[in-house]
Amino acid sequence: MIRSTYFFILCTLIFLSCENDEKVVKAFFEKKLGVDKALNIESYMSQAGKMKAKLTAPVMLRYQDTSSRMELPNSLHIDFYDSTLRVESKLDALYANYYENDNKIFLRDSVRVYNTKGDTLFCTELWWDQRIQKFFTEKPVRIHTADLIMSGEGLSAPQDFKTFEIYKVTNSVIRMKQ
Repeated sequence: MIRSTYFFILCTLIFLSCENDEKVVKAFFEKKLGVDKALNIESYMSQAGKMKAKLTAPVMLRYQDTSSRMELPNSLHIDFYDSTLRVESKLDALYANYYENDNKIFLRDSVRVYNTKGDTLFCTELWWDQRIQKFFTEKPVRIHTADLIMSGEGLSAPQDFKTFEIYKVTNSVIRMKQ
């Protein structure tokens, strides 16, 4: 009799202690997204054994999901090199996402690209395709050169930023030399 009473009390306690809140159960079995965090990043990019660019950023987050991507949420700077390892252009932005499978980087917030001649691109969003070494956007752009200031919608340019094409020029002003 005592054994059956203990058994009954034990079964009652087990039954009363189980709570199957649907949200808690779902959260327990959901796949957790893996995130790696790195600080003070300095990364070198090369093609065919030749250094092409150097990226520096204070923070990098690497997400490991169905397609891995890296997020640079607190600014970044990239120096692009020619075949003699001279800097031929530079890029600054406050935010970037690098999609590893596509070899593309999405840049936004105060994006600025400039070359050794001093030509400078300003825009809010820009894509950089590493495979074809090209920048492009459909968003508004503004370019300053030694003798011209241009604005427009959309742009395509090689990563050395020696040339560029604005898809729809909306304004252009000739700078007066002093």
